[in-house]
Amino acid sequence: MGNSNLKEFVDFNHKKKKSVEFNDVFVKRMVPKIDYPVLVQAAKSVGEGNDLPTELPPDWENNEEFLKNLHELLMSVEIIDGELECPESGRKFMIREGIPNMLANEDEVEES
Repeated sequence: MGNSNLKEFVDFNHKKKKSVEFNDVFVKRMVPKIDYPVLVQAAKSVGEGNDLPTELPPDWENNEEFLKNLHELLMSVEIIDGELECPESGRKFMIREGIPNMLANEDEVEES
Protein backbone atom coordinates (compact mmCIF):
# COMPACT_ATOMS: atom_id res chain seq x y z
CA MET A 1 0.00 0.00 0.00
CA GLY A 2 1.07 3.53 -0.65
CA ASN A 3 0.28 4.87 2.82
CA SER A 4 2.10 3.02 5.59
CA ASN A 5 -0.30 4.44 8.21
CA LEU A 6 -3.17 2.37 6.84
CA LYS A 7 -3.84 -1.14 8.12
CA GLU A 8 -4.15 -3.80 5.42
CA PHE A 9 -7.49 -5.57 5.76
CA VAL A 10 -7.36 -7.73 2.66
CA ASP A 11 -4.47 -9.60 1.11
CA PHE A 12 -5.18 -11.24 -2.22
CA ASN A 13 -3.63 -13.60 -4.69
CA HIS A 14 -6.38 -13.27 -7.28
CA LYS A 15 -9.21 -10.79 -7.86
CA LYS A 16 -11.57 -10.12 -10.74
CA LYS A 17 -13.81 -7.30 -11.87
CA LYS A 18 -17.17 -7.86 -13.44
CA SER A 19 -19.49 -5.48 -15.24
CA VAL A 20 -22.64 -4.56 -13.32
CA GLU A 21 -25.27 -2.04 -14.40
CA PHE A 22 -25.20 1.15 -12.28
CA ASN A 23 -27.97 1.36 -9.69
CA ASP A 24 -27.95 4.65 -7.76
CA VAL A 25 -30.86 3.58 -5.53
CA PHE A 26 -28.87 0.56 -4.32
CA VAL A 27 -25.79 2.67 -3.52
CA LYS A 28 -27.85 5.31 -1.69
CA ARG A 29 -29.40 2.58 0.46
CA MET A 30 -26.03 0.94 1.20
CA VAL A 31 -24.04 4.03 2.24
CA PRO A 32 -25.70 4.43 5.68
CA LYS A 33 -25.02 0.74 6.37
CA ILE A 34 -21.28 0.74 5.73
CA ASP A 35 -18.29 2.18 7.55
CA TYR A 36 -17.18 4.23 4.56
CA PRO A 37 -13.59 5.09 5.64
CA VAL A 38 -12.92 1.41 6.44
CA LEU A 39 -14.34 0.35 3.06
CA VAL A 40 -12.05 2.76 1.23
CA GLN A 41 -9.07 1.66 3.31
CA ALA A 42 -9.76 -2.01 2.53
CA ALA A 43 -10.31 -1.24 -1.16
CA LYS A 44 -7.00 0.57 -1.42
CA SER A 45 -5.26 -2.40 0.19
CA VAL A 46 -6.19 -4.41 -2.93
CA GLY A 47 -5.46 -1.63 -5.43
CA GLU A 48 -9.04 -0.41 -5.85
CA GLY A 49 -11.05 2.66 -4.85
CA ASN A 50 -8.43 5.18 -5.93
CA ASP A 51 -11.17 7.44 -7.36
CA LEU A 52 -12.93 7.62 -3.98
CA PRO A 53 -12.22 10.23 -1.30
CA THR A 54 -11.07 8.93 2.10
CA GLU A 55 -14.08 10.54 3.82
CA LEU A 56 -17.71 10.46 2.68
CA PRO A 57 -18.41 13.71 0.80
CA PRO A 58 -21.14 15.90 2.35
CA ASP A 59 -23.08 15.98 -0.97
CA TRP A 60 -22.66 12.25 -1.73
CA GLU A 61 -26.36 11.65 -2.47
CA ASN A 62 -26.27 14.14 -5.37
CA ASN A 63 -22.78 13.36 -6.65
CA GLU A 64 -23.31 10.96 -9.57
CA GLU A 65 -19.60 10.44 -10.26
CA PHE A 66 -19.02 9.47 -6.61
CA LEU A 67 -22.04 7.14 -6.63
CA LYS A 68 -20.82 5.42 -9.81
CA ASN A 69 -17.32 4.93 -8.42
CA LEU A 70 -18.69 3.54 -5.16
CA HIS A 71 -21.11 1.27 -7.04
CA GLU A 72 -18.23 -0.12 -9.09
CA LEU A 73 -16.27 -0.87 -5.93
CA LEU A 74 -19.21 -2.48 -4.13
CA MET A 75 -20.54 -4.54 -7.02
CA SER A 76 -17.72 -5.14 -9.51
CA VAL A 77 -14.64 -6.10 -7.47
CA GLU A 78 -14.42 -9.66 -6.19
CA ILE A 79 -11.52 -11.20 -4.27
CA ILE A 80 -11.25 -14.79 -5.51
CA ASP A 81 -8.32 -15.98 -3.43
CA GLY A 82 -6.68 -14.33 -0.41
CA GLU A 83 -7.45 -13.46 3.18
CA LEU A 84 -9.26 -10.93 5.36
CA GLU A 85 -7.68 -9.65 8.54
CA CYS A 86 -9.67 -8.51 11.57
CA PRO A 87 -8.33 -5.05 12.49
CA GLU A 88 -9.06 -5.63 16.20
CA SER A 89 -7.73 -9.15 16.77
CA GLY A 90 -5.39 -9.59 13.82
CA ARG A 91 -7.06 -12.94 13.06
CA LYS A 92 -6.92 -13.91 9.41
CA PHE A 93 -9.77 -15.50 7.47
CA MET A 94 -9.02 -17.32 4.22
CA ILE A 95 -10.90 -16.49 1.01
CA ARG A 96 -11.22 -19.35 -1.47
CA GLU A 97 -13.22 -19.23 -4.69
CA GLY A 98 -14.61 -15.84 -3.62
CA ILE A 99 -15.97 -17.11 -0.27
CA PRO A 100 -14.40 -16.00 3.03
CA ASN A 101 -14.25 -18.66 5.76
CA MET A 102 -15.39 -16.71 8.84
CA LEU A 103 -15.84 -19.75 11.10
CA ALA A 104 -14.04 -19.78 14.44
CA ASN A 105 -11.53 -22.51 15.21
CA GLU A 106 -12.35 -24.92 18.04
CA ASP A 107 -9.72 -23.33 20.30
CA GLU A 108 -11.38 -19.91 19.84
CA VAL A 109 -14.81 -20.95 21.04
CA GLU A 110 -15.63 -20.62 24.72
CA GLU A 111 -17.41 -23.57 26.25
CA SER A 112 -20.38 -22.85 28.49
